[in-house]
Amino acid sequence: MGNTDEPLLRRFSVSMPADLVGQLDALVGRKGLANRSHALAEMVRAYLVDREAARGTQEIAGTITLVYDHHKRDLQAGLTEIQHDHQELIIATMHVHLDHHRCLEILTVRGKSRPVRDLADRLMATRGVTHGRLTVIATTSPKRSPRANHPRGAHS
Repeated sequence: MGNTDEPLLRRFSVSMPADLVGQLDALVGRKGLANRSHALAEMVRAYLVDREAARGTQEIAGTITLVYDHHKRDLQAGLTEIQHDHQELIIATMHVHLDHHRCLEILTVRGKSRPVRDLADRLMATRGVTHGRLTVIATTSPKRSPRANHPRGAHS
């Protein structure tokens, strides 16, 4: 028997338009991945994390990235007040001056998906924020199907 910590691999066939396969191959090359399978597995994992995180009960971690004009009246005070209201979700913040007018603020967050998303939405909707993005990862492994643990070649 092999190492039980290694995931059981399943082979399957995928058909897609030739131009899309070309773009996938270019992505594999740019990212330095071993092959198309690794690229597709990475994409599926990211999709599943996003789907789980959207449910609202999943524990997630991530970043909220904001760009704003710090000369906008009361904007910084408003952002700070929102952050203080949600300090249980915010692990750390970083503030960078991009130029004379614009600031970049990155908040590292962790908590249940719905409150984290609500915080991000509230910050990004603040008048004067010109760009905002929430990027998330799951803090736990995606749930594996019980069938994924069957020995190679076993079928139900």
